[in-house]
Amino acid sequence: MSVLTAPRGTEFAKTNSSKITPQEQSLRDLGLDNLGRVYWDLPTAALYEEAIRRYEGTLCHLGPLVVRTGQYTGRLPQDRFFVREPSSEHNISWGQVNRPLDAAKFDALKHRLCSYLQGKDIFIQNCYAGADEQYRIPIRVVSERAWAALFARTMFIRELDPEKLAQHVPEFTVLHAPDFHADPAVDGTHSEAFVLLHFGKKLILIGGTAYAGEIKKSIFTVMNYLLPQKGVMAMHCSANYGSDENDVAIFFGLSGTGKTTLSADPDRTLIGDDEHGWSENGAFNFEGGCYAKVIRLSPTGEPEIYETTRRFGTILENVAMDTRTRHVDLNDASLTENTRAAYPITHIPNMTRTGKAGHPKHIIMLTCDAFGVLPPLARLTPAQAMYHFISGYTAKIAGTESGIKEPQATFSTCFGAPFMALPPTVYAKLLGEKLAKHNVDVWLVNTGWIGGAYGQGQRIKLEFTRAMVKAVLSGAFKDAATKLDPTFGFAVPVSCPGVPDEIMNARDAWKDKTAYDRKARDLAVMFVNNFTENASDASSEIKKAGPKLHI
Repeated sequence: MSVLTAPRGTEFAKTNSSKITPQEQSLRDLGLDNLGRVYWDLPTAALYEEAIRRYEGTLCHLGPLVVRTGQYTGRLPQDRFFVREPSSEHNISWGQVNRPLDAAKFDALKHRLCSYLQGKDIFIQNCYAGADEQYRIPIRVVSERAWAALFARTMFIRELDPEKLAQHVPEFTVLHAPDFHADPAVDGTHSEAFVLLHFGKKLILIGGTAYAGEIKKSIFTVMNYLLPQKGVMAMHCSANYGSDENDVAIFFGLSGTGKTTLSADPDRTLIGDDEHGWSENGAFNFEGGCYAKVIRLSPTGEPEIYETTRRFGTILENVAMDTRTRHVDLNDASLTENTRAAYPITHIPNMTRTGKAGHPKHIIMLTCDAFGVLPPLARLTPAQAMYHFISGYTAKIAGTESGIKEPQATFSTCFGAPFMALPPTVYAKLLGEKLAKHNVDVWLVNTGWIGGAYGQGQRIKLEFTRAMVKAVLSGAFKDAATKLDPTFGFAVPVSCPGVPDEIMNARDAWKDKTAYDRKARDLAVMFVNNFTENASDASSEIKKAGPKLHI
């Protein structure tokens, strides 16, 4: 085995000594032996060179690396399994989302995967998840693709000290082999693709899919498993702060609801765009990069994110490109609606390099309502906040998961059920305690449809949503007049600077009020049924905070 390493980020050293190095031994301990060249912690430019040399990606105009993920252009939730093993089986909330895989099946598949990697060149990145040093975990991503290693280097937190990097010992390791396929009949998987998490062995296997989001979200799942057991809230959210580090706002929401867009605010400092923890020290980012949807990205509506698609160091995933001019077309959805840009958070001008700030003052729960009946903005009581956090209502947006072609109403517990390994009540209890302790204001913001359901109404304009968020964070609604929503019980502001009054009340925006009432009742029934099925152990106060069904 030959080893290529860049301990200082700029120099390369090749060793062919018969003596086994600690790095080589760590790979053998994983079952990885007889490999080709092993590239350790290559810097960004070197990974660009390797990806292009191996025809994994193409350099486009102004410097981003354009890559394709092939058959799968979104996450595959049906292909994610937890290994049932003694150290974790009593902690995991088993069910349709968190499904078990036999430990023997995992071991057999891992053995075949390691055999598959024999003779192949591999790329390794040693990083961290978690900006708070007290709660971060060291991780290692091992991939057969250079661009996947670049993705890991971009998305996670780098170790800048060469000596510490050389001594890096991972707590969790990801083995990533997109070209290796499972046999469902033999391996017990759902398909040829798989994402398998073994908490006992602290090992993640990903195969059969090149979609890079699986790497990111598998580590997020690990953090969601570990941190709550230490009293730290793990959140699927973006976060920023205003005039100082104690003016923190958190934006909960699933992919496509606006987390990344709304947190990239030129008047506020970005902490992170997708994954955070909330400890006694405050809020902190899990990552060192951002992974934004870029389909039809607007240079005027989202200028900070747009500029990242024109910079060296950004990976453009499944974005269409003119092969002659090397210009990309962000409006082209021919490959997928789920086009992505992975970029270092430092590409955003107003960001914090520490990835840390104080305790949140405001929480905004984002939903993309495909029914068009939720108001664009509503204030939540603490009980309502808990109800909607547990419910996690939104619509799945086209492309974020395989087979989703248009928005579909869904309930995702804690606004991130696919990544929450523990029972929902664990996360809800932590949130409730922190809301009470830090006196946090909570708002529901609908970034979906108004004036009608999907296909009839219109998507709420981004400029209106931004205006509402700005008003919330400035305290403009502290003594503002509100109107009670008769079905959902929200306190809905009557007006907002920069937003037409007629869209503030969802019912008023519909021409056919009777049709609105029917849709509102339909959605209310879905809320009640979901809560009955998934949160029967919630307190009576929280249950009463749900929508009212009027006969």
